[in-house]
Amino acid sequence: MADGSQYIPRLKIKFDEEIRAKLLEEFGYKNALQVPKLEKIVLNIGVGDAVQDTKRVKKAAEELALIAGQQPVITRAKNSIAGFKVREGMPLGTKVTLRRARMYDFLDRLITVAMPRIRDFRGVKMNSFDGRGNYALGLKEHIIFPEVDYDKVDQVRGMDVIICTTAKSDDEARALLKHFNMPFTQPGQ
Repeated sequence: MADGSQYIPRLKIKFDEEIRAKLLEEFGYKNALQVPKLEKIVLNIGVGDAVQDTKRVKKAAEELALIAGQQPVITRAKNSIAGFKVREGMPLGTKVTLRRARMYDFLDRLITVAMPRIRDFRGVKMNSFDGRGNYALGLKEHIIFPEVDYDKVDQVRGMDVIICTTAKSDDEARALLKHFNMPFTQPGQ
């Protein structure tokens, strides 16, 4: 963007131009600032086999950096657990928090590119809200993202995606994500 213009993600434009007005009408808010919006998206990869080899955490962090587009932090054990051979301070996973443009770009790629690549995909569960308008989903394979080169992956890992919204209730957050075309399953499936 050499001309000084700011990049605005496709989903952010859709939110500003369409979704905000639909939610305003749907829930009858008195003010446009009451409309729930995305706050942040947290990605997390837990590396359980890091107990044997701590280099696996670095590899997972590199792959998460490719997916997220920014450098993740390595999470460490808070306590020692003798049964799992874990010592305090040992690296056990990696996480990254996405905000603003990267958050909208990631959600767009998750919904339009990555989820359709999941084998036998029928949608995501509607009951994974926490009661405060945040949504969590687990992915069994991080290789569904096209940024990750399947041939260079030493091990397929699971991944947690937590979508935090400013919604006061699960119904508001569900409506927000539905307008973003989140592929929810129908109740009873």
